[in-house]
Amino acid sequence: MDIHMKKNRGFLHGTVLGGICAVLAVTAVVAADPGTAKDPLVTLSYLNETFLNDVMQRVDKKIDARNQMLAGQGVAGSDAANFTVVELSKGQTLAGGVGCEVMLRIGSAVCTAPSAPGLIDETDGSTLNNGKALVQNHLYMMTVEGRGVKATANTVKLLVRGGYTIA
Repeated sequence: MDIHMKKNRGFLHGTVLGGICAVLAVTAVVAADPGTAKDPLVTLSYLNETFLNDVMQRVDKKIDARNQMLAGQGVAGSDAANFTVVELSKGQTLAGGVGCEVMLRIGSAVCTAPSAPGLIDETDGSTLNNGKALVQNHLYMMTVEGRGVKATANTVKLLVRGGYTIA
């Protein structure tokens, strides 16, 4: 009789253990909440229809903000790669940002700079310091903040590429 009871106990233990495992498995499946931070579920349609649109809207906003900033600096539109004709009256100063390029086309103007170097003459590779006259048809670059060009003739026309302000 002992052997028969041991077989029944073994069967009973196996059945109880199997039942506990089944309950735990069902609980784990029910408790797992797909699509949460713990268990992210991402579909291709979500990426194409929702996520991509959100990203593109954010990028468009950043581009619009950057274009407005550039336009506020005097760059014609958002196209800083092209030259813009800028006209100055006597005494007006064009202050360029770093990388701004200017070419004197009509009139006369001098370099304004608190320290050396003032402007870099890209045409002949020299520098132009504060108070020195620009040469017509030479291309100048501002490589340090605070550099500019002051009109000394009644009408001055410059070709300008890059960010600038006029005072």
